[in-house]
Amino acid sequence: MTKIVNLSVAALLLAGGVYLYADEHEEHEHKRSAVVAKPMTPQEKSTVALYTKECGACHMAYQPQFLPKRSWDKTMKTLDNHFGTDASLDPQDHKTIQNYLASHASKNDQVVDVRGAVALRISETPYFVREHREVTKKMVTQPEVKSFANCNACHTQALNGSYREREIRIPNYGRWED
Repeated sequence: MTKIVNLSVAALLLAGGVYLYADEHEEHEHKRSAVVAKPMTPQEKSTVALYTKECGACHMAYQPQFLPKRSWDKTMKTLDNHFGTDASLDPQDHKTIQNYLASHASKNDQVVDVRGAVALRISETPYFVREHREVTKKMVTQPEVKSFANCNACHTQALNGSYREREIRIPNYGRWED
């Protein structure tokens, strides 16, 4: 139940455009979009709930700002084989989620994976790879984390859209000290 509540809170924040990013190695905080909670329309609430239900059922409902529109478009076109799983949706739900992802996607359309292709996995973007370069395989493959796709295993506020370094707690290792 707590996970469902947390996902719902995160989804509400996402629809409000809340996404925080901070790299404590830099002299100032970066924000990809304004941290402003704005009232949602009933339609927006419904869309976020649908996105959370459908996409958050198997993995964290990632903040759409992690990838540009063209990445989300490609992901949505291949849901019948979504990383080895059939994640097909009802046509109306597909359209609703596609529109949500497109309208909240990163404005940086240059996001590619480490091979230079359209990024489909957030964990294969150069930025992600650079930020996680010191994280060992043993830290990630442990049962409490499983993979880099499980952001909220280490980023304690990921469901709220915050990835600040001071909020990182790696299971069985503790607070991240860089």
